[in-house]
Amino acid sequence: MSTYFDGLETRSADERMAAQMDALRAQLRAAKELRGYRDTLAFIDASEVDGMDALSHLPVLRKSEIGQAQKSLSPLGGFTAKPASGFAHIFQSPGPIYEPGGTDHDWWRIGRFLHAAGIGRGDIVQNCFAYHLTPAGMIFENGARAVGAAVLPAGVGQTELQVRAAADVGTTAYAGTPDYLKVILDKADEMGERLKITKAAVGGGALFPSLRKEYADRGISCLQCYATADLGNIAYESPAMEGMIVDEGVIVEIVRPGTGTPVPEGEVGEVVVTTLNPDYPLIRFATGDLSAVMSGTSPCGRTNLRIKGWMGRADQTTKIKGMFVRPEQVAQLVAKHPEVTRARVIALREGEMDVMRVQIEGGSDASAYEKSVTEVLKMKGAIECVPVGSLPNDGKVIDDQRDYN
Repeated sequence: MSTYFDGLETRSADERMAAQMDALRAQLRAAKELRGYRDTLAFIDASEVDGMDALSHLPVLRKSEIGQAQKSLSPLGGFTAKPASGFAHIFQSPGPIYEPGGTDHDWWRIGRFLHAAGIGRGDIVQNCFAYHLTPAGMIFENGARAVGAAVLPAGVGQTELQVRAAADVGTTAYAGTPDYLKVILDKADEMGERLKITKAAVGGGALFPSLRKEYADRGISCLQCYATADLGNIAYESPAMEGMIVDEGVIVEIVRPGTGTPVPEGEVGEVVVTTLNPDYPLIRFATGDLSAVMSGTSPCGRTNLRIKGWMGRADQTTKIKGMFVRPEQVAQLVAKHPEVTRARVIALREGEMDVMRVQIEGGSDASAYEKSVTEVLKMKGAIECVPVGSLPNDGKVIDDQRDYN
C-alpha cells in the first residue's frame, strides 16, 4: 500500500494555498447564485478573495441558520447546487436538519482517512456506524469503497450477531464509535471467539488514551477522524498520531467563539470550515467545536495544517455515546413536566464507556421521567431527582465531566 492516498497530501504550502483559493473563488461564484446565500454573499466579489485574510472577512454560517432556512426552502434550505432529488441520499439530523449525500468517489473524503489507517484492498470493514436516517454509516461505506475494501454493513447493536458475523466473514477492520469496538471484543471473549480485527477507524466520539492502549494491547491499531454530517471529513490522524491533519478538501480556520475572527496559532477557538464540495458549498461553516492549530507539520510527511483534535464545544452541545445532546433538548425535557423547575445532563465515563446522568430538579420519582429522557435525548440515562434549588446557578444545562487528558 502506498504511504499516501494521493499527491495532494505532500504539496507545498504555496501549492496548496493557490489551488484552494482557485477552488474557493469558484465555490463563492456558485454559492452567490443559491437562494440560501443571497442575503449574505450577494455583495462579495469572489475575485478579491485571494487568501486566508480575505476569507476571514466573509460571514460565518451556523447550522441553526440552515435549519431555519429549511423551514421555508424545504428540504435543503437553498444551500445546495442540486435539488434534493438530484442527490443519492437525504439524511436527517436532530433538529430536524436535513443533509444531502452522494455516492460519487469519496464524496465525504473518508477514503483519505481510511488509507492513513492502513485500510484498503483485501480488508473487510465491519461498519458499525448507524445507517438509518443519519449519514455516518453511508459516509464510512463510501470511504471504504474509495480504498477498495469490502464492507459488512453491521450498523449499531445486536452485539452477539456482530461477533458471529465478524468471526464468520473474517472481518479485519472496524469502523464505528470508539467505545463500541470494546463491547464487540468483550462479547467475543465471552463467546470464545477469536476475531481477526487488527485495524480500527473511529469517530463520533472521543478516543480516550486508555481505550486506545487497550486496543493496542489486543493487537489493534486504532486511529480517529473528525468529521460531521454536513462537511464530511475535516481532519484525521495518521500513524504518527501527532494531532490531526486537515483534509485536503476543506479550509479550516480557528476563530474566537461567537465571532469570525481568527485566533493566534495555538490558541483554542471554534472550528470554522469551508468545504470545497461543489454539490454542497458550505462557506465558513461554524461547527461549534473547539480546537487549536498546531505548529509545524506531521512527522508522517503529510504537509497540511494540523489541529489538536476535538477539545470540547464552543456552546454546551455535547456528544454522548456518539449522539449530540443540545441545550434545547434539555429545555424540551423540562417543558414536558410542569413540576420540573430545572434539569441538568451530566456526561461521565465509567469503565471506558460514555454514561449519561440526568438530574431533575422538582421531581420525586425518577422512574416517571425515563420515557421522556429516552424520547427527548434519544438515549437512556441514569435519572436522579434532586431538591429544588440544589443545582448550581451557573447557567449550565449540560455538564461534560469526562477527562480528555
